[in-house]
Amino acid sequence: MVKLIASDIDGTLLSYGETVLPPALFSLIRRLRSAGVLFCPASGRQYHSLRQLFAPVADEVCFLCENGAVVFGPGTEETAPVLSKTPMPREEALTLIRDIHALPESYALISGQNISYLWRWPEKLVRDFRGWTGNQVRTIDRLQDIGEDIIKIAACCPSPAAAAKALGPQWESRFHMAEAGPIWLDFTLSDKGTGLRGLCRSLGAETADVMAFGDNWNDVPMLEAAGVPWLMASAAPALRERFPRQCASVVTVLEELLSEWGA
Repeated sequence: MVKLIASDIDGTLLSYGETVLPPALFSLIRRLRSAGVLFCPASGRQYHSLRQLFAPVADEVCFLCENGAVVFGPGTEETAPVLSKTPMPREEALTLIRDIHALPESYALISGQNISYLWRWPEKLVRDFRGWTGNQVRTIDRLQDIGEDIIKIAACCPSPAAAAKALGPQWESRFHMAEAGPIWLDFTLSDKGTGLRGLCRSLGAETADVMAFGDNWNDVPMLEAAGVPWLMASAAPALRERFPRQCASVVTVLEELLSEWGA
């Protein structure tokens, strides 16, 4: 019996470039909740941004944010419990930020628990970023102005593959490094798999009872941890070889699941 459904967002629930979830998803989430199944968006996105995206059901779901670096339980934005948080060692994080900025046309997105810090970003890129994400954003002049734990760093860059090649020799042994979209390369101490396992411990659930959906390399730890992994059919060929259960639409799979249950 599935007790928890975790789903990536970009490339999975949303095609890249889309900004609005299919309305049918919200009624499905409510039907799942009535059947005793929690839904959990699992994303590299910020908590505030995810809540906006899932506004009709935001108080009823869990949120696995920042690629598993922070996980929130159901509740309002002010009262939802933090079920887990995995800070990065601060001095190493600051060095990584400087290394990202040393790459051509690359900038570091620095994540606190629910704030995105932008250091030395061009004004136009700051405006574009606010529009893309809906994040709570704070521009800073000095890295010392970050007064909380750093839980994720993402390189915003023209080529994540090239950035990974440049940064990997020094950093891939210290942090989880994963391409998270056409212009993003993420670094965390956690990943979606550790976030999912922490969520299951908090809920008293088994990972064998989790259905998970994803499309990209940063979803692999979550898909490997879940008892019922689904890969999007649009994923890279190497991923399709690893995960034979594939679909074109999360909504369609959830509709079929609820129909099987008579829910």
